Formats: sequence, structure tokens, C-alpha cells
Amino acid sequence: MQKPISLIFTVLFSLFCTAGYAQSAKKPNIIIILADDLGWGDVGYHGSDIRTPNIDGLAKEGLILNRYYTAPICSPTRVGLLTGRYPNRVGIRQATIPPWSDFGLDTSEVLLPQMLARAGYQNRAIIGKWHLGHATLQYHPMNRGFTHFYGHLNGAIDYFSHKREGEPDWQNDFGTSKDQGYSTDLLTAEAVKCIGSYAKQSPFFMYVAFNAPHGPFQAKDEDLKLYGFDPAKPRYASQGGGGDEGAEEAGNTVGHGNTIHQTYKAMVTCLDRGIGEILQAIKKAGIEDNTIVMFMSDNGAPGGQAGSNGELRGVKFNEWEGGVRVPAIIKWPKMIKGARQSEQLIGYVDVMPTLLDIAGIKSAPKKPFDGISMLPVLTAKTAEIKRELYLGHGALINNQWKLIKAHSGNPGMRLKEDMLFKIPADYSETSDQKAANATVYEQLLKAVAPYDSIRAKRELLGKGPKNGFKAPKDWLIKK
Repeated sequence: MQKPISLIFTVLFSLFCTAGYAQSAKKPNIIIILADDLGWGDVGYHGSDIRTPNIDGLAKEGLILNRYYTAPICSPTRVGLLTGRYPNRVGIRQATIPPWSDFGLDTSEVLLPQMLARAGYQNRAIIGKWHLGHATLQYHPMNRGFTHFYGHLNGAIDYFSHKREGEPDWQNDFGTSKDQGYSTDLLTAEAVKCIGSYAKQSPFFMYVAFNAPHGPFQAKDEDLKLYGFDPAKPRYASQGGGGDEGAEEAGNTVGHGNTIHQTYKAMVTCLDRGIGEILQAIKKAGIEDNTIVMFMSDNGAPGGQAGSNGELRGVKFNEWEGGVRVPAIIKWPKMIKGARQSEQLIGYVDVMPTLLDIAGIKSAPKKPFDGISMLPVLTAKTAEIKRELYLGHGALINNQWKLIKAHSGNPGMRLKEDMLFKIPADYSETSDQKAANATVYEQLLKAVAPYDSIRAKRELLGKGPKNGFKAPKDWLIKK
């Protein structure tokens, strides 16, 4: 028989070891931070003159995903991010979901938060922009696996009044939020609050989908002044517009600087400040080591005075590099070595399979993924994974080559013939290599054909007319 002191020591040691094992085996918290229309050339670590110290700091501490690709427009990217599947499989191929549409993400699709629930992630919040359906409650994020929703259902809203089509779209779970303030600041505050609460109940999942710096272009005066705003000079006036960009009436000057470009810069810096507050909240909660932070944009910048894609060709809406290759970073101190850059080809559809792999979920949804787990590369156990990504509209990229077909459905491309580029050597897509690499060209033509032929049972073929549409009061969904 053991002596009492020896027995107590044995029990304590056993408990200590068990607790230590449980802590080491603990699933990580997951935070996805998605910027909206932030271009390749809009961050400091890519040479921008826009002040983004927190994003730049994340790039220094984390792993830069230098070849991260998305769809060329908003709703399709969000589909792929949350399903691991190409958006044309659900009929969201080349358009976003406008306010007057009854379309939504197919409810038979299994979303990332629904899968994470199976792995013990009790708190699963979406903070920010949904944009995947709002006509009926079946499309509501709280019915798609999220346990908390704070933000807006529509794609573009006024940053100060939160209105779209004359009604405020600012939601808290299934109800209306009357919170007042600049939307970027409100989303940041909610994210910080949730981190403080959820950190005590780890693991948690949080999807922070900022609407910045998407139009309408509006900023706070304090941020505008960082870029030379002179209140004595006129503020630029909105020209108005329709569709997803049309959250602003013609003639509006609320939140406008002296120029669009000045306003855009101020919006990005405010976004960066919000990201810094989120990162600080993670540190304050003592969960930094085992929290995954993924940062990326949903597509390239629209160009012109609103954003820059740097040396990349093209803009939002098309499959040139500038439309689909975006800033992206992942940080997970416990498992991913930081302060480095990865040249692995990775896409938005790879996010869900990778996170499920990390969470220990071996069973995939019934519908097969288009994405694959990139965990072996992220943790440096594998140098490279051979990969090809369908970018939409006849465009496909693999580890070395990129094909863009002339009969692309995207009018912004306007190609007279198919083009083949060697990537990454020619990121600016200046030299067509089709004639010199006929075999590669034929191979990619065969590879892209099955993706181009995918058609969902129902498709959002276009934005459609308003036809006298009247927004519901406070954008509340009641059916």
C-alpha cells in the first residue's frame, strides 16, 4: 500500500499530466477576417502609401499567402469560403444578390459553421456582411449554422445610417439593432466584445466580414484628415448608381472627403485600426497562441480612384490577376511558423477543408469539396501541393500556368482569343504563351471544360430589375 503522501503526489501528478494533455490537444479558436474589395496594392506590405500598420504587423508575424485566389466578385467568394465548393455549383456564378432578389445560397449546402458545431465549437458568430440571401428566413445566417449575427444582410449599405433602399439594415441575431455609429467601428466593437466572452468558452469560430472598403465611399472626418482632407474645400458628390454598388443616392456628400481616393484611403486605415483592435483583444484574452487568424480580401479592388491592384493586371469583376489575387495572411503561433511567405497556390475554396482538418473533422459533407486541405503546407510538413483552381468564366490556374478563354462570360475581359500566361513569372499578364506552349494550352482547355459546364438547377443569371421594389421595414425577415 502506498503511503498517504505518496498517494497524494501520484494523484496530483496524474491530474497535472491529464490537464496538460487536454490543454495541448485543445482545438484552436478560429477567426476569419474578410475585407471587402481591398486590392493587392492597398496594403503597406505591398508598397501602398495607405497606412495599414496592423495588417502589416500581421504579415510580419504570420504566414503571408502570396498566391491566394478568390472569385472576382463578392457573393461567389463568400459561397466558396463557407462551403468549400465552387459558387457556380449553387447558381451564384457571375452576379451578387441584390436587395430585390429572392435568390439565396442553396439550403442543401452544408456551411462551415454547421460542420464546426460537430467539433464542439459552441459559439459561431458572423459579424458584418452576409450577402448570401435575405428574402426568407431559410437563408438567414442564424439558420445556416451561426449562433450569433451582428451586421447587415445586404451587400452595400450607408456606413453611417446603415440604410439600403431607404431602410436601415443593421441586425442583431433575428432582430433589429438600433446601434448608431460608423459601421466599421460598430463591427470592430462587437468582435472585441465577443472575443472577451467567447474566450472563456473556447473553442469558438468568428467570421468578421467587414463591408470596408466597399462602396459607398464614406469615411469619418478624423480619418480623412490623415490624408489631407480640407473641410474648407468641397466634398465630392455621389453620382448614384444601381445594383450592389447603389447604396448611395446621387448628390450625397455624407462622409465624403475632397476626393474619392482620399476617402478610400481613410476607409482602409479605419479598417486596419479595427483589425488591430481585434488582434489586441485576442492578446488581452490570453488566447493568442492557439487562435487562428485568417485575413484576406473577397476580391480585387474596383480600380480607378477606388483602390489599387498594384502591378497586377485587371480589377474586380474579371479574372485577371488584379480581380482574383488578393492580400492574404494566416497566423497560428502554436502550429504555423510565422515571419515567412508561402508561394503555394491556394484558393478560397480551400479554407473550409483546411479548417475542418485542423478541427479534427474527418467526415466531409455529402456534397464533395472542390477545395483541399492545405494544412501540410501551412505547417511546413509538405513543401508544395500540386493544385489547380477554377477562377470562373473559362479561367483556370495551376501551379505554373493560367488559362483565360476568349468566350469568357465576363464582358470586362473582352478577349479576341484564348490566352495562356506563365504564373508566377508574369503576374502582370503581359506575355501570351499559348503559341509556344501548345501542349500545355490543350491540357488546360480540357481541365477547365468540366467546370465551365457546371450549371445549378437554379441560377442567379443577373441582377434583375427593381420593378418597384420596396424594402421591408428595418429589413426584418418574417417568413
